[in-house]
Amino acid sequence: MFLVRLIYASKITDGFGPKDIENILQSARTYNVKTHVTGMLCFSNKYFLQCLDGSRTAVNNTYQQILNDKRHHNVIMLNYTQIPEREFEKWSMGYVPQSRVTESLNLKFSGSVDFNPFKMSGESAHLLMLALKDSITGAIS
Repeated sequence: MFLVRLIYASKITDGFGPKDIENILQSARTYNVKTHVTGMLCFSNKYFLQCLDGSRTAVNNTYQQILNDKRHHNVIMLNYTQIPEREFEKWSMGYVPQSRVTESLNLKFSGSVDFNPFKMSGESAHLLMLALKDSITGAIS
């Protein structure tokens, strides 16, 4: 079995609300546990940035479902690569909303404190997510 990492960005559709993000997280966590997909979802009032780790088949199937989800549009794949190990192995779907904490990391990995994954390279998006994971894990420890 080959492991892959897929990172994509998308724009949130009009009318998207707090219940929608709760529904996405709940269904993603349930589905991802069954399919052994791990990852992180970053969210603002305009954009999603998501990383998925897992087997090639499971990640590709998950991404196909994401492409058909009407709660967002303009889905663009920023990175897809074979990996030797998972980076989000403890998270069926970690969640990071936009906050003041994320502003300095946004500036580090993009041209602005504003979260806009469409203005990031795949590598920058990946490094941002790893930094977010480290900051969250460090805050919990």
